[in-house]
Amino acid sequence: MSQREEFHNLDDATQGIQRELAPGVTTRIFPGEQAMLSVVSIAPNGEGTMHSHPEEQWGVLLEGSAVRIQGGEEIPVKQGDFWRTPGGVPHTMRAGPEGCRVLDIFAPPRDAYRKAGKGFASAS
Repeated sequence: MSQREEFHNLDDATQGIQRELAPGVTTRIFPGEQAMLSVVSIAPNGEGTMHSHPEEQWGVLLEGSAVRIQGGEEIPVKQGDFWRTPGGVPHTMRAGPEGCRVLDIFAPPRDAYRKAGKGFASAS
């Protein structure tokens, strides 16, 4: 494998495994051996589906504004904020009026996200 295959760009929409998580919520997934990155775009005022999974998840709000709904709380987040979601904790995200883009990091990688498709493939 060429080392060039290990380099990616956040803004290159042709890279990654494409997945539609919910209406207005799309992602590009980059799986590794021990961790997985997911670049999620949420349309203005769009919202994902409440879900959970056994993998730990970290998120970083790259652009826009949003409300992180996690463990029964609604927490407003702004560009540069980041958070941890332990495995098994129900969560989702609601974008602000300008939409948002989030970088999610999963450890270990989520098996369901290793292929293109639809939905969160949640455990709950």
